[in-house]
Amino acid sequence: MKKFLPIILIALACRPTLAQSTTKPAPVPTPPSRPTQSPPVSQQQSTNFQLSEYGVEFLADPRLIIMTAALEAAGFESATGRAPSVFRAQVRLDLNTLDPELRNRLKAFYERNKLPAPATAADQAARYVSLALALGPPPSLDAPERSDDLPAGLLDVLDFAPLLREFYRRSGIDERLVSYTRSYQSEGDRLRSSAAEMVRAVLSYLHTRPITVSSERVAVKSPTAAKKKTATKTYSFREHERHFLIVPDLLGVPGAINFRIIGDDYYAIIPQGTDPASSELRRAYLQYVIDPLMLRFNREIVARRDQVKAILSEREKAGTTVTPDVFLAVTRSLVAAADARFLELRRLEILAAQTRARLNGAKDDPTRVAIRKEAETAISGIQDETIARLAENYERGAVLSFFFAEQLKGIESSGFDIANFFVDMITSFDPAREIRRPAEYAEARQRALTARQTRITGVKAEAGNEVYSEAESTKAASLVKQLAEIEEVLRLRDYNTAEAQLKALLKDYPGEPRVFFALAQTASLAAADATDEDVQTERLKRALSNYRLALQASSPETDRALVSRAHEAMGRIHAFLENPMEASKEFDEAIKIGDVRGGAYNDALAGKKKLMPPK
Repeated sequence: MKKFLPIILIALACRPTLAQSTTKPAPVPTPPSRPTQSPPVSQQQSTNFQLSEYGVEFLADPRLIIMTAALEAAGFESATGRAPSVFRAQVRLDLNTLDPELRNRLKAFYERNKLPAPATAADQAARYVSLALALGPPPSLDAPERSDDLPAGLLDVLDFAPLLREFYRRSGIDERLVSYTRSYQSEGDRLRSSAAEMVRAVLSYLHTRPITVSSERVAVKSPTAAKKKTATKTYSFREHERHFLIVPDLLGVPGAINFRIIGDDYYAIIPQGTDPASSELRRAYLQYVIDPLMLRFNREIVARRDQVKAILSEREKAGTTVTPDVFLAVTRSLVAAADARFLELRRLEILAAQTRARLNGAKDDPTRVAIRKEAETAISGIQDETIARLAENYERGAVLSFFFAEQLKGIESSGFDIANFFVDMITSFDPAREIRRPAEYAEARQRALTARQTRITGVKAEAGNEVYSEAESTKAASLVKQLAEIEEVLRLRDYNTAEAQLKALLKDYPGEPRVFFALAQTASLAAADATDEDVQTERLKRALSNYRLALQASSPETDRALVSRAHEAMGRIHAFLENPMEASKEFDEAIKIGDVRGGAYNDALAGKKKLMPPK
């Protein structure tokens, strides 16, 4: 029986990003005498990038399709408050002819086994997803034997399997599976390009190629072994392919990625509309890459088992429930650290590009000084956010996350495969230092939490004391997260995807000025890349239209920075289109608002100055 290791990755408001430390950093590991430099995964590779070479495949899994359709019949609400998608509406229509008696039994099972509050829809679905992936293929849909090897969540709903088989036989879904599968494959095609960019970026950061084959040592049975009790045991090695399977889920809970490991197969179940560049999918792929490294260096980890256990023991004393599995703790730590460092570097790259652009447009030293000061503040904020996310992972049992993040920071530019450094890393951590981490990160973490709350609630220094309900704050946090993910899509210059995702956001956040503003920025960036003058002009006019919508939706009290930036951006576009009078009006509007934090006062002054005729 294969072992099942379930992991649920639910989208969070803010994602991991390393820390400035007031203490002396850990020593940077030196590579072995003959390091292996893996062939780099170029960001400029041609469009025939084969994801399968890196273990990645897309799978329209009929077991999941059947399971989610059965849950739909059972009354499971995966998208409460949203209009059903075209596919979901079609499935509901197809289920109208389902035998009411069978439907009632499906509902009764689901209601009887429902998780108590505060369980989310994603929590409810996760156990059924695990069961679907444990079943045999249709039409038999054989369930696994009841065993302690099965996760508790799957065991809770294992008895749903006979009902599912009956649903398959009597619902007519077998006749519709072909058309359903085509829809799932189309969603997989949509995900492919962004997934390829994510894989390229992760492997380029780690300077590695994933291990796509695992070896298992098995005893070789000899015909004479039974007669000769003293016969020497012999072994052979059996190879298994490792797969990272991206599974679209058109009936899944929006925003909730489910990650399951079953043997050598890593399943990432992606709800419709999810951005493959999201942190949850990236962390899942990082685990796929890192897990075999843990097996390769298991002796080195065993040698430090007691030290890792000592750190875990301190977390337990602090009231935290942590895994007793040292290998799992080390793996989680390296995954968390790699994800944090990866994201911090990307955010710093974007900030550097934006700062360079602003400095290039600055006309005097005071403006340049102000721009550099803002950049320094932003860098500190990014680094504080990294600390906060590493702290969250540390407190959940990834007790070497800070250590690995510091080590990765020292080796990122080496160009050598991360595997070359792992032995040095695992043998050099100081358990006493890692136990002290909570005291070291407390101040930076508090700054990050304060900054998060400011972003989530939209509170500015000049705004009044507005009170937000928990539901409003949660929704605002979701918007912040989704806009951050779309920002990464823009970094990859995938303007069409970014625009489509932003338009989809408007359905959940109608009249949200930040979405209109982001749509305007997307059109403006796309215009900058256009070579055809007519196309460039059309995109700039589209940007102007969206900036106007952002202004109309904005509050003059709480969105002053956004209003300032929108007017300044419109001024630059009008100046480029040789509309000096319109440009001057927009710059004046930005200047009138004043030098608000996060606004574009200095840029507007510089833009207005450019419009003036030379003396």
